[in-house]
Amino acid sequence: MGLLERLRKEWFIVGIVLVIAVARLEPAVGVKGGPLKPEITITYIAVSAIFFNSGLSLKTEELTSALMHVKLHLFVQIFTLVFFPTAIWLFLQLLSITPINEWLLKGLQTVGCMPPPVSSAVILTKAVGGNEAAAIFNSAFGSFLLGSSSSVPFTSIFSQLFMTVVVPLIIGQIVRRYIKDWLERKKPPFGTISSCVLLMIIYTTFCDTFANPNIDLDKFSLIIIVFIIFSVQMSFMFLTFLFSTRNNSSFTPADTVAIIFCSTHKSLTLGIPMLKIVFMGYEHLSLISVPLLIYHPAQILLGSLLVPTIKSWMVSRQKALKLTRQPKAPVKV
Repeated sequence: MGLLERLRKEWFIVGIVLVIAVARLEPAVGVKGGPLKPEITITYIAVSAIFFNSGLSLKTEELTSALMHVKLHLFVQIFTLVFFPTAIWLFLQLLSITPINEWLLKGLQTVGCMPPPVSSAVILTKAVGGNEAAAIFNSAFGSFLLGSSSSVPFTSIFSQLFMTVVVPLIIGQIVRRYIKDWLERKKPPFGTISSCVLLMIIYTTFCDTFANPNIDLDKFSLIIIVFIIFSVQMSFMFLTFLFSTRNNSSFTPADTVAIIFCSTHKSLTLGIPMLKIVFMGYEHLSLISVPLLIYHPAQILLGSLLVPTIKSWMVSRQKALKLTRQPKAPVKV
């Protein structure tokens, strides 16, 4: 395989490297309040486009089936809101005897308590070809559930989720009914469109990260926190993979993909306002915020890099399951 052909095949990975490099060179372009206005173009337009895209591409039966997949929803929500924070708390008991700044450790604990984000888990699930409908439900439900029980204004959370998730999804489903035959005949590249939107999100996320003065730590602390965060993400992704692929789990490979991303991703959009309310007046608020500010771009970067590997596993697993379910030919005597 030639270099050009290889680059074309791995265009998404190349795109990740390029957008991060561009963000590092001039982060002011993509920060909030900058020329690209990501607080509007990403938070509202891009996220709405993601779910409109999902509404167009998903069959109504798939959405209905995902809504009724109670076992999957329980798994994701219990892992996200019970197992994750508990495991992080136990882990921090060990880290408390180390010289790591105690306020950074408190920040790690708050990361564990955050709900899944609305957009990144859905895009990554779609990029792999997993159970996108289940990812949509769990991402939105997790944010709604934790947000409504916290100090963050309930009306604000509900209205934003409704306008950027529910409305575009419904509009996409309505439009799909009128152009269903055309969609099935032309098969538009929905996955590629979502991947391009994800590159935009990665770019603006890293612009915010590189321009954020709160991440002005000494190199030792920064390296340690980054290492811990990547280790936690990899460990929990592996755990969800193991739990959801057990012989008696009844989850399909597509379900497993949604579980991996929805159970391990954390929301920055809901997390930062929550931190500002819970730790209002704390002089160490900036340090407490650092782990979440790092976790957000790290989860998008790691998830994006793992898309080809997870997709390869899912496709091969689906083929293997299909072969095992085929009736055996009768033995000729």
